[in-house]
Amino acid sequence: MTNRPTHLDESGAAHMVDVGAKPATERRAVAGGRITMTADALEAIRSGNASKGDVLSTARIAGIMAAKRTADLIPLCHPLALTRVSVDFDWETNGIAVRATAATTGPTGVEMEALTAASVALLTLYDMAKALDRAMVLEGIRLLEKSGGRSGDWRAE
Repeated sequence: MTNRPTHLDESGAAHMVDVGAKPATERRAVAGGRITMTADALEAIRSGNASKGDVLSTARIAGIMAAKRTADLIPLCHPLALTRVSVDFDWETNGIAVRATAATTGPTGVEMEALTAASVALLTLYDMAKALDRAMVLEGIRLLEKSGGRSGDWRAE
């Protein structure tokens, strides 16, 4: 095993990792984050009275679409045949938590797809509600868990 970063070749140039010889396994990743906002903005979203319409549905679709386009956004990511992407929301006292799940059967993981889905869902929440509160804060975007592949299962503490 080498200590060289996997996305650099012997000369130090960036390259896409060759995953052709890796076995296809079931892989799943969950990422999350949250957006905080004023009570008025949160209530407008919850009641469906935001001027741009159904904020959560739009953010869910945006997150799903983003996961499918991750390889177009992150330069060295492999395009994946995703078998599942979901984006869910939980109401919090001063905001909304987002949880995105991505799954595939393939030779490489779906962590970046889950992280991209969560991030874009949060950005869409901001965009849809910015007229209500421009001081919203996106925070805590991180991988929550992953399963499959050579490194096995992992869960954030």
